[in-house]
Amino acid sequence: MTDFLDFGLNLQALGIGWGTIVMFVLMVGLLLTGMPLAFVTLLVALIFALGWFGPMSIPLITSRVYSFVMNFVFVSVPMFVLMAAILDRSGIARDLFDAMKLFAGRIRGGVAVQTVFVSVILAAMSGIIGGEIVLLGLIALPQMLRLGYDRSLAIGVVCAGGSLGTMIPPSIVLIIYGLTANVSIGELFTAAFIPGFMLAMFYVVYILARAYFTPHVAPPADATPIPTAEKIRLLKGLALPILVVFIVLGSIYGGIASVTEASAIGVGGVVLSTILRGEFSYALLRGAAMQTLATVGMIVWIGIGATAIVGVYNLMGGVNFVSGLITGISDNPTVIILFMMVILFVLGAFLDWVGIALLTMPIFVPIIKSLGMDPVWFGVLFCMNMQVSFLSPPFGPAAFYLKSVAPPGITLGVIFKSLLPFIMLQMLAIAVLIAFPGITGR
Repeated sequence: MTDFLDFGLNLQALGIGWGTIVMFVLMVGLLLTGMPLAFVTLLVALIFALGWFGPMSIPLITSRVYSFVMNFVFVSVPMFVLMAAILDRSGIARDLFDAMKLFAGRIRGGVAVQTVFVSVILAAMSGIIGGEIVLLGLIALPQMLRLGYDRSLAIGVVCAGGSLGTMIPPSIVLIIYGLTANVSIGELFTAAFIPGFMLAMFYVVYILARAYFTPHVAPPADATPIPTAEKIRLLKGLALPILVVFIVLGSIYGGIASVTEASAIGVGGVVLSTILRGEFSYALLRGAAMQTLATVGMIVWIGIGATAIVGVYNLMGGVNFVSGLITGISDNPTVIILFMMVILFVLGAFLDWVGIALLTMPIFVPIIKSLGMDPVWFGVLFCMNMQVSFLSPPFGPAAFYLKSVAPPGITLGVIFKSLLPFIMLQMLAIAVLIAFPGITGR
């Protein structure tokens, strides 16, 4: 015990500045060994809690973790993940993709535009990105390549469009931010809707500009008329997804249901859709439930670890230390915001968005409030930044999701190169949000 107390005194003697450096180096070192982020943060939190304060600090950490996992809104996370998992296993997305050619099939680059609009609807149904990219990689990418679309454009559209689940409500990223920043998730959903749609329109404009100014990247529009019977059949594939989106988002925006209640309604709507389509089975439900357990388990464990380490760091005085460093770089709030965006961009290249949100927002959000800025607006800005992290090398998850279903010959290098124009569009969207915060309606 004496040796352990001496270790604690030595840690405290470092001071918060050196303590911060030691904590950071220890985390990076453990991550480089391949240890999962959740266990790295838990281990580092335990080391510093015992070393800095002694055994009596452990109940304070556990109570903080308990408060995080017991938040009622957290129930909506597995519900929205379950929605996405059921969509993965049904034919709803394929019929939705086919139906959208009624609206985008008569223009050059129409299939790529169609893919973006399908991405928006799928994002509004589920709120997570992995399943969307895999679905579009199986449905849209082969069709675009078969029709003669430029490979880079087709890859970029699938990855960037499939990542819109980060921005379009009911985004899981917005929910986790709301839990971390203690702001209304309903307000976040309302504020994120127009910026998310704006980003999708940036993609559409880029696709159309490429299609018309460099015609070789997209085939001519299909002028073949669609029979009325075929139009009716295609519209049936559009009806159920639109109805689910209307019920889920309409109940939230209309004040009829909370986010948690709306997520349960959404699951019921998707299950009912599979029943009406004759696709529902025990195997489908069991597979979706197992996928949900795996995804939510990862989110919860990262949340526990990040909450623990932020709690310890806060007790050490680290939050005030970092806040002082960040606010001391400039008297201009915009410069501080840009500096935060750079930090998030760098972290996004190496860490999962859940860890980034739970590690940085307890520090960043109080700074935003002290600057007199709206934390809801900043939450939308954070989600837009996470869009970049999903695409940016070396660990952009969107590229790895697509690689898992991409045709032979499409390497990770090809995918990351194809994503560069879309990363530029995402950065443009971040700049527009910073310059014109009123876009969020705040």
